[in-house]
Amino acid sequence: MARTNGSLVGRTCMITGATSGIGHATAIELAKKGADLVLVCRDRGRADQTVAAIRATNAEAQVEVMLADLSSQQAIRRLASDYLATGRPLHVLLNNAGVVNLHRTLTVDGIETVFAVNHLAYFLLTNLLLDRLKASTPARIVNVASDAHRFGTMNFDDLGGERRYRTMRIYGQSKLANILFTYELARRLEGTGVTVNCLHPGAVATGLGKNNGGWAKVVIGMLRPFFRTPESGAATSIYLASSPQVEGISGKYFSNCKEARSSKASYDVAAGRRLWEVSMQMTRVGEKAAG
Repeated sequence: MARTNGSLVGRTCMITGATSGIGHATAIELAKKGADLVLVCRDRGRADQTVAAIRATNAEAQVEVMLADLSSQQAIRRLASDYLATGRPLHVLLNNAGVVNLHRTLTVDGIETVFAVNHLAYFLLTNLLLDRLKASTPARIVNVASDAHRFGTMNFDDLGGERRYRTMRIYGQSKLANILFTYELARRLEGTGVTVNCLHPGAVATGLGKNNGGWAKVVIGMLRPFFRTPESGAATSIYLASSPQVEGISGKYFSNCKEARSSKASYDVAAGRRLWEVSMQMTRVGEKAAG
């Protein structure tokens, strides 16, 4: 079922964090390619704006909105359960949503927010939808990581930065976790018809970090002329979700629509396995949702 032109007609794609920045731009382009879209969003108003933007470029676009706060594991479980109940196939899962915090905060589950949203949400949602992806082969998982992973190390003794919270180290650790997760998942999915790859979108002018108040907004505004547009930053996500050139390719890191080398630490197989086990414990994968 290789597609020679990158068309996504008849293919269902789920995108998290689709109401702004890279996710917004990705959703518009995938709709142009004919994908049936499932947009995972936190805010109904912003979701409606995104749907309107998509239909402005493709009036016939098939778009569904599913509301979920990805900092809540219960919300992620409910999202997955609701989607699975529809019986629809899932051909592309694009884990895109992310946050960066200047100060340490905890989620409703008592987990440091950046690690919870940037890694554990990817891990939990992917695992909950994995059987459906396998049943929809050929299928693809695309994880938006970042070259910021080079600033991070996996501090398994203090993943939540409780002892020492440094913004870029915590963010970098979460992005390193994305890559370790991608590589470990690729090993586990070998031969299933489901591929998984990750990417660096480039330094992109998005809303990431604006939740940190006025000072952060000023800094982001000053740096904006040096950033890529969200449309440019979305190019590699779109490529990995749709290009026939990556059919069957799995467990790789991409930048500028080309395979690239991630950091030495990201190829640590033992760290990938350890992260998987820790993530299993922190998300209780395999257990039924409470409530």
